[in-house]
Amino acid sequence: MIKHTTCILLTFLLLAGSACEKQLDISSVTNLTNATYYKTPEDAKAALGACYKVMGVWDPFPDLVMSDDAVPFLSGAADRVTLWRYNLTPSNSFLGGYASSFGGINRSNIVIARVPDIPMDENLKKRYIAEAKVLRALHYFNLVRIYGGVPVTTTETASLEGLSVPRNTVEEVYAQIEKDLKESEDVLPPSYPATDGGRVTSGAAKGLLAKVYLTRAGTDRSSPYWAQAAAKAKEVMDQGVYGLYDNYADAFALTARGGKENMLEVQYLTDVYGHGLGRGYGPRAAPIFPGGGSAIARPTQSLYNSYTANDKRKAVTFMTSYVYNGVTTNLSITDPDPAKAVSFQKLWDRTAKTNGGEGTSRVVLRYADVLLIYAEAANEANGSPTQAAYAALNKVRVRAGLSELDGLTQTSFREAVWLERRLELAFENCRRFDLVRTGRLVDAVKAEASFNRNPQIQSYHALFPIPQSDMDANPLLEQNDGY
Repeated sequence: MIKHTTCILLTFLLLAGSACEKQLDISSVTNLTNATYYKTPEDAKAALGACYKVMGVWDPFPDLVMSDDAVPFLSGAADRVTLWRYNLTPSNSFLGGYASSFGGINRSNIVIARVPDIPMDENLKKRYIAEAKVLRALHYFNLVRIYGGVPVTTTETASLEGLSVPRNTVEEVYAQIEKDLKESEDVLPPSYPATDGGRVTSGAAKGLLAKVYLTRAGTDRSSPYWAQAAAKAKEVMDQGVYGLYDNYADAFALTARGGKENMLEVQYLTDVYGHGLGRGYGPRAAPIFPGGGSAIARPTQSLYNSYTANDKRKAVTFMTSYVYNGVTTNLSITDPDPAKAVSFQKLWDRTAKTNGGEGTSRVVLRYADVLLIYAEAANEANGSPTQAAYAALNKVRVRAGLSELDGLTQTSFREAVWLERRLELAFENCRRFDLVRTGRLVDAVKAEASFNRNPQIQSYHALFPIPQSDMDANPLLEQNDGY
């Protein structure tokens, strides 16, 4: 596991540091600079650890409430409700992430630029650089899908000079993403020993590239990217490294950290370095959570009812009741009281004793996603579902307790995969991206009108506005249309 302590150490070393002394070599770490650091293999490892510390995983809230999957807590922060209703402005506090993504990109740029000059094992050096490139590609993939074209920088930013740069085109951003992933996929190993679990593998690079190709295919049924997405996903499948757990719940257990299904993940340690997604999305004030549940957002009836009664994923994804001190509280999908609302529980770490101390992994890419990418792409590339496409889709369905599909047309198979992605990947930052790339966002949002949503969505809302603070910091940026 990439240890949090390594990331903390690097932050101290690079940003401020503290005075220390070593025998025979007395110097203050406050004197560390780019000239005195990046000298040893340990420096290289710590610099890469800083990249993992800010790995590209976004708050699931915008994905949930800006699709058809969730309704925000309707009191409190007004920006939540305006996000849900698509009354968007560049100043909405829940549309950040632009600056932090570029912070992550700069950390990768530092590794890619500095590590080559460090005397160390050449194979390890190449691997570190490849890992940094994949993490950079992930940041850019998030940015281009959320904002469109953004500035592409592959050099280290070492001062405040030269920060005013214009946006690159969407094509140029994707070209850099593809370049980074292609240069890395054959350098990285297919797996690591347990001591290095959580690092980027060749399969993760290939799987991410498959998702990039799927996104680029969009709604163009004749796009060459369908075949490329299918081929790259097949390479992952043929590695034989990844697989599905027999039980859906096991994919989100603490024991899934570094396991066979999580291809790319942010790892946590319970009550040491954790997240708060279980408590945050739990029923409001529910005493089963440290500090009580927050009810940031509740699942929509549309999502909840899309699961059939025999779908094993439903009970894993949603909390429909809880017991405290021997008293059972039943939850409702329609009751407006957030203390009585059916809630997301998929990533809840029940062992956490502290507020924000949950240790379950936040998944960036899961093997089930790759299987569904292959099924969708193969269907489009071949003009009809192949037996291999059925096999990939049915692996996901059978694990969920559903029957295998067969005899579908290209259109009905496509729609079956879309539904399966919604059910399988709920609460994993996939739904809105899927709606955008398939051209269904506007219709899906308008159809989800529960709790008097009345969304003001238009086609330009497929992209977020660039945050106003970032527009102010870079006068050469141009805002997205409509904002």
